[in-house]
Amino acid sequence: MIFAKMRKGGLLAVAIASLLAGPAFAKVTVLGWPGGPEETALRAAADAYNAKADVSAENKVELLFFNRDGFWDKLQADLAAGSKAFDANLLATYSIGRYAPFMEPVELSEEAKDVYGDSVLTTMQYEGKQYGVPTDLSLHFMYYRKDLIDALLKDDAAKAKFAEISEKHLGKKLEPKNPDEWTWDDYAATALYFTQAVNPDSPTRYGTVLQLKNLLFNMMVFQSLPRAYGGNWMDADGKITVSSDAYRKGLETYKLLYDAGATPRDSLSYEFAEANAAYASGQVAAMVQWNAAASDLTSKEKSPAVAETTATMAPPGGPEGRFTHIHGLGFGLNKNAENKEGAKAFIKWLSSKEAALIYAKNSGAPALTAEVVKEVAAERPDLVQLGEFASKYGYVMNGGTSAKALSVYELQAKEFTGYWSGQQSLDDTLKNTEKGMAELLK
Repeated sequence: MIFAKMRKGGLLAVAIASLLAGPAFAKVTVLGWPGGPEETALRAAADAYNAKADVSAENKVELLFFNRDGFWDKLQADLAAGSKAFDANLLATYSIGRYAPFMEPVELSEEAKDVYGDSVLTTMQYEGKQYGVPTDLSLHFMYYRKDLIDALLKDDAAKAKFAEISEKHLGKKLEPKNPDEWTWDDYAATALYFTQAVNPDSPTRYGTVLQLKNLLFNMMVFQSLPRAYGGNWMDADGKITVSSDAYRKGLETYKLLYDAGATPRDSLSYEFAEANAAYASGQVAAMVQWNAAASDLTSKEKSPAVAETTATMAPPGGPEGRFTHIHGLGFGLNKNAENKEGAKAFIKWLSSKEAALIYAKNSGAPALTAEVVKEVAAERPDLVQLGEFASKYGYVMNGGTSAKALSVYELQAKEFTGYWSGQQSLDDTLKNTEKGMAELLK
């Protein structure tokens, strides 16, 4: 990716410089991320908008880009300072609460609900108000080796071994199932079965790969497990509810798999790239990973060992249902925007079906409803599952868009990895996490 060089004046200086260099007619300034599919899609959308006959010269869009490193902190500083260098700016689900005091709620198009669905729209909401239009979505797929699972389901001897392993490690006999029917116990049992340290006859060395590094984004991957057992950050009254059976179940399941050798021993240093590499090696049977990995793991050029045998499914379920963490990138309105009406009009159009399809056809990752995604399914088959899983299973934790959301994830990463690495007990982990979250979210 190509990143713009940082200037001492922060986003404000870059924005002013960009404006001076841009065409004189551009009056609606939109700040986004440079490089990658987000820029490609946004440029295509802006070009289409500017070409519309009913968009006046003074309301055409000029795009501004700044590097990603430290983006959110610099954006907050400029917004808090009352910057007028941009009218609309990038938002993320987990940072909306930080910016809400310096932004205004937005009005989306009448089509927005039918285009995105309620669960996706909530990724851009804070305290019941819509602060942005969701343009790109991230969630989790379960990636698994279809060849291995199919062989297991046809082998009676293997099924008996599977039941023996699940009884020994999970306390109950389980039978192999189709991955679309898996609970987290089924996932754990399958991971153990395909681990050579547990089952010497396993065709793979590891049953899964867990991302256990002390990193906030790894907590987003993890939390769909406790969520399936009813876990949440806090209840409707604001009471922290992490010290619960649901989180205990999730944390214990991860530790069981780590201690049994079902994930590589150095998983405590793993995040996105390391998990992908382990799976792509052909020595892992299944994993839960970001949807962004799909294009690489199903590419014969990039992942020849697994591309043709990899299938994707929504993460496993639990007693309370099946869930996947979702967060979105989108665009909202700067409270100090100089062309506020023009920015409102662009944001409203950006939430329309017309704009969503343009964005999707140009490398973006919008989560579209089943009816809308049909129109781009041939070009973007990955968006079919993205939209389906987001609408059926997507969730945002209660407090997940608060001003301290990132700090909560960082706290959880510190405490949870401390437990998985054997540095502290489960009781201390839950106690420390609940106490820290109460202070952050009070």
